[in-house]
Amino acid sequence: MTTSLRPLSLGELLDRSFFLYRKNFALFVGIIALPHLVLLAFQLAGIAIHPGTRASFTAASVVWSLLTLVIYLGAVAASQGATVMAVSKVHLGNTTSVSESFASIKGRILYLALIMIGVGIGIGVGFVLLIVPGIILALMWAVTIPVAVLEDKGLRDSTSRSAELTKGNRGRIFMIYFLYFVLIYIVYVLWEVPILIALGVFARGARPMTVMPVWTQIAFPVGAFLSQCLVGPLITISLSLVYYDQRVRKEAFDLQHMMSTLDGAPGETTAPSAI
Repeated sequence: MTTSLRPLSLGELLDRSFFLYRKNFALFVGIIALPHLVLLAFQLAGIAIHPGTRASFTAASVVWSLLTLVIYLGAVAASQGATVMAVSKVHLGNTTSVSESFASIKGRILYLALIMIGVGIGIGVGFVLLIVPGIILALMWAVTIPVAVLEDKGLRDSTSRSAELTKGNRGRIFMIYFLYFVLIYIVYVLWEVPILIALGVFARGARPMTVMPVWTQIAFPVGAFLSQCLVGPLITISLSLVYYDQRVRKEAFDLQHMMSTLDGAPGETTAPSAI
C-alpha cells in the first residue's frame, strides 16, 4: 500500500499534488499538450485564413466559432480524462505513459464532454442565481470527472456520487480552487502584460486600430496554450487526489486497495470501484 493512501490534510494534498506534478512533469504536460495542440492549430489556421479581419457575425465566423468550441470541449475532455487516469496510476504506485493514459479513455471523450457540459450548465445557472448557489454546486461536483472516469458513471450518477464524497470537506476544496485560480491568474498576467505593453507602444502615434495586429492574434492563443500546459494539470491532479482522499476517509479505500494488492500479483493494482 502506498504511504499516501491515508487521510491527508489540505497542506498534504497540495504537497502531494505538486510532488506528483514535478515527478511526472513530462507525462502531465504531454497529456495536456497533445489535444490542446489540435485546438491551437485550428485557432492559428483561422488567423491565417482571415488575418487582421474585424470580428463579425457572418455565417462563416459563427460556424468557425462553433467548431472552435467543439474542439475546445474535446481537448478539455480528453486531457482531463487522461490526466485522471494518469494520476490514478502514479498515485497508486504504478507507472504509465501519455499514450496509455489516452488509450484508457478511448471512445469516452464525447461522453466526458457531455458530462462537462451538463456540469457547466448547472454551475452556470447557479452563478446566475446570486453567485452563491454556483459556488456551492462547483464544490459539490468538484470530483464529478474523476468519478465519471474511474467509476464509469453517467452525468446524474457522477454528480450525485461527487456530492456524497465531498460532503463535509468542501472548505478545503474551495481553498484548492482559490489557490489554483490565483496561480493561473499570475501565469496569465506574466505573458499578457508584456503583450499589451508592446501593443500600446506600437499603437502610439499610429492611426486608431480597428483590428488587432496579426502578431497579437497569434500571441494570445500561443500564450494561453503554454499557460494551460504548465498550470492546467494541477487542478485535475488535486481534485483526483481529493477523490481518493475522500474514499479513504469515508470508504476505507486504503484497506480495499491493500487487500486487492495482496490478492493480485506483486505490483499489480485493481481499478477503483465504488461501494
